[in-house]
Amino acid sequence: MSITKLLLLAVVAVFVFNYFDTTDETYDGSLAVPINTKILAFGDSITYGYRVDSEKNYPSILSNLLQSEVINAGLNGETTKEGLERLPKLLKKYKPQILIICEGGNDLLRSKKFSNIKANLAKMIELAQKEKVFVVLIGVPYLEYLRYKTVDFYYELAQEYSVPLEDKALEKIENDSTLKIDEVHPNAKGYTILSNALANIITQNYVPSFSY
Repeated sequence: MSITKLLLLAVVAVFVFNYFDTTDETYDGSLAVPINTKILAFGDSITYGYRVDSEKNYPSILSNLLQSEVINAGLNGETTKEGLERLPKLLKKYKPQILIICEGGNDLLRSKKFSNIKANLAKMIELAQKEKVFVVLIGVPYLEYLRYKTVDFYYELAQEYSVPLEDKALEKIENDSTLKIDEVHPNAKGYTILSNALANIITQNYVPSFSY
């Protein structure tokens, strides 16, 4: 198949994906979490809110949507290995009911082995579940055949540990330059999409009496 035909197929695929994509569904507030729910947003620069105003990063927007405390524990440039070392102290300090994990992007950019990234994420989930913390996993996409796609091991982790996975928002953001400030990081509009997706997945899955 010629390069021209491949490019044409890629364009068609992007159009079809965007046409049927439901990632823009806003959180309508019909479901909620208890007002005393504490959420720890843990991750790298995507969580921190690289180069956006503090009130426009996803932890801030999510806090407003859910009317709950959302702690921004994002650290620019962090890898999953570094995150695994940092997480225990934060769980002990904040004692959250919900942990959102968005890690792996920097590992992928540095071509780290997928098996090592998955293992580090698995240990993070285990640490949280040991403390009876409800985990939400954000799938990080990787450039594959001209399009960013959530890496398979996020789906594997979600299934293995029975945790909800938000796998569409970052895919949408990374594939749309109007939703980013650079090649990687969301802008305010991108963060709004991610925050609404997280609000929906949390309120649809979190049960306050959650336990293992």
